Amino acid sequence: GRTTVELLPAIIESALASLPVGKRMRWGSGETEFVRPVHWSVVLYGREIVPCEVLGVKAGRHSRGHRFHHPGPIEIPEPADYVKRLREQGFVISDFDERRSIIREMAESSAKQMGGCAQIDPELLDEITALVEWPVVVTGTFDEKFLDLPAEVLVATMQMHQKYFPVTRMEELPAISVNQTRLLASFITIANIASTRPEVIREGNERVIRPRLTDAAFFWRRDCARGLESYRAALAQVVYQQSLGTLAEKTERLVCLTGFIARELGQDEKLSVRAAVLCKCDLLTDMVGEFPELQGIMGYHYALQGGEPREVAVALQEQYMPRQAGGILPKTPTGRILAIADKLDTLVGIFAIGQSPSGDRDPFGLRRAALGCLRIMIECELDLDLRDCLQAAAGYYGDAFSYRVVVDELYTFMMERLRHYYLDDGITADVFDAVLSNQPSIPHDFHLRIHAIAGFRSIPEAASLTTANKRIRNILRQSTAELPIAIDAGLLTELAERDLAGKLEETSTTIEPMLLARDYSGALRILAGMRYCVDAFFDRVLVMSDNPAVRRNRLVILNKLSDLFQTVADISRLQC
Repeated sequence: GRTTVELLPAIIESALASLPVGKRMRWGSGETEFVRPVHWSVVLYGREIVPCEVLGVKAGRHSRGHRFHHPGPIEIPEPADYVKRLREQGFVISDFDERRSIIREMAESSAKQMGGCAQIDPELLDEITALVEWPVVVTGTFDEKFLDLPAEVLVATMQMHQKYFPVTRMEELPAISVNQTRLLASFITIANIASTRPEVIREGNERVIRPRLTDAAFFWRRDCARGLESYRAALAQVVYQQSLGTLAEKTERLVCLTGFIARELGQDEKLSVRAAVLCKCDLLTDMVGEFPELQGIMGYHYALQGGEPREVAVALQEQYMPRQAGGILPKTPTGRILAIADKLDTLVGIFAIGQSPSGDRDPFGLRRAALGCLRIMIECELDLDLRDCLQAAAGYYGDAFSYRVVVDELYTFMMERLRHYYLDDGITADVFDAVLSNQPSIPHDFHLRIHAIAGFRSIPEAASLTTANKRIRNILRQSTAELPIAIDAGLLTELAERDLAGKLEETSTTIEPMLLARDYSGALRILAGMRYCVDAFFDRVLVMSDNPAVRRNRLVILNKLSDLFQTVADISRLQC
């Protein structure tokens, strides 16, 4: 029942206090802390100033404009005037989305005038948008000799150090990865001022980028001269994780695990092992020391320079894929094997030392690693048993821990990641649970079952068979007697039970090769054809007959029927 003006100060204070600010600052001798010192605040309700203090500053109706274009106060009559007044008087585009859109349009237009296309990284675009209030585009060039460096090196230099947008040739379509583009010796930057001498800003940026690229060229030459494998011995001096040993020890485990996975998939074990031997060497190069985000990418380039097979080189780059949620997956068999092995080794090791994710905390990126591993197995259609792979990965740690508990815990964790993967894809929880109840441990096989059950769930017969299956479960649960394996044809006294027994045998024979071929959709279509026999059985036959032999025989029929319905998934869990 309190007024808005009374409530607003506490709401503002609570909102500011809950912001996730890593390191707060104080201004002068004041005790108030915030992400940056606050000099003024505007708190209006309609045309009225709300009497309060925000971070130690008394609220008013005056904001300020651009530090150079309009450093003086700007009166804000009411909230609706805020954006317009700041733009027209203060040279400040206060709306973040509008500012980002303007920067994107400026960069794309300038690149087109230069005969190219702007390569706009979304994260960099957001960062630049947050750095400027009045964006002004500035273009520049650098010496074409630097184009001999790998494109990723140039892009990292421009994006990470200088906050520039690289420019590629106009005729090329947007590429999957940077090393598929051809850069121009040009860049685009965004200034925060409309200078009367823009050429000075351009010359300054060109002067700054030159030594950056010169350093990168030096790192490239020195790393190439050494060769990738020369860094292998030094891996023993680098701690991977305090409780899990060095990078050399991790490499040894990866050599074993990639060999195991390659054998399981029938792939070239020699290539996989070679990729594992070299996979962490580039972490010690000068270039990756300067640009950590180029790990794997520089391994690819240095491996090619050293004469390694192309598939081995590509695998060094693909080991970190997918690099983010929904990211690109490895395309080579060796890359997929190395990526899976690297992720599984990390998952097993971190779980073993009790550092599994909790709540929002996941400092080792284990959720991303688990989902990435599952995506590779599913989307690349790899016939790998996840539990076997986890046991192998744990086994290569030796006697460092009791790995049986770790494998079980980690398997459950990965199944939960799989649940989220399918829920995000529109699969309902009951479909996932129906498949999970069968515990298929091959993710690709799990995937085939999921989509078969999702399709089955939508057909008219599904509801009837699901209900019947639940009824069967309830009846069987009431029986404690041990049942025979085979149906006794001599005890089939009713037409409906003879029909069902015959249909049961026929269907079992028909779907057996389908199940072996993993044609689960086809098998479910055949099972759907049993609906009328099942309905007739329950309508006309008393399962719990007074005759013990007849009753037991009918329970055998239901038990076989239940087993048949569970060959793909537990359809009794479906909510049809």
